[in-house]
Amino acid sequence: MNFQQLVAMIPILEQVDSSCVSQTIECPADCHVLIVVLRGHITISAKEQAPLVFTQGFACHPQYGPFVIQVPRTKEAEYVVITYRILPEDSIWTLHGPLRTVSEVKIKYMLDELIRTIHEIHTHSPEEEAAQQFRKRLILERILFIYIYETHMRQEDKSSAVSLEESLSYINEHYMLKLTLPMLAERAGMSVGHYTVLFKKHTGKTMTGYLRSLRIDKAKEMFLQTRLPAKEIAQRVGFVDYFHFSRIFKQGVGSSPTAFHKNLPKI
Repeated sequence: MNFQQLVAMIPILEQVDSSCVSQTIECPADCHVLIVVLRGHITISAKEQAPLVFTQGFACHPQYGPFVIQVPRTKEAEYVVITYRILPEDSIWTLHGPLRTVSEVKIKYMLDELIRTIHEIHTHSPEEEAAQQFRKRLILERILFIYIYETHMRQEDKSSAVSLEESLSYINEHYMLKLTLPMLAERAGMSVGHYTVLFKKHTGKTMTGYLRSLRIDKAKEMFLQTRLPAKEIAQRVGFVDYFHFSRIFKQGVGSSPTAFHKNLPKI
């Protein structure tokens, strides 16, 4: 995707929706979708593509749809789905895949303005309606510009960001195994220092803190869904030492595993 395409085409906004839940996005042949993550991270799966965990933006091309968006069951996430068309209708618009930006605050502000324009600004004449449509188009073009420009400008960082998203996906799927910081950094192709900084920037937590929280959340799920003993659950979510598990569980949940298990409603 390049600016030569954007210069020759006009994006027309169709719809803007906010969501916190998992869903499937259908892309009609004449529409494109831009997904912007406002909080947390989500996983997106597309045709003939492996699931990808991402924390910023993602452009959906109808050629690769439908797109399955999954919000982590144990984490909160919020995202916006922007549906738009490209004019002229026979234009070749190739924007697709993860989008990077350092201007998240600007984009969130523009999304607020876009939603406000749609839902709060009422028109009373054809002239006002035309002005509103033009305003929405300008905001959408600005958002697209930032994503396209900064994605191209961050090609070096892109490799690291994609590697980190793959690393997060690996952690979420293999949390029960022995995972160490050096091993994960090496797997992502980064130094331990760079991986540590990037991980904290994207998740707000250290790798150890993220893994610990994930394991405790998985343990809570097992307590709710099974009647396995606490010691077995500890082992299943990756804790070798039960006493360590019990201490971490109490720090995160507010009660010991035994007390938590005891207070659950009977199945």
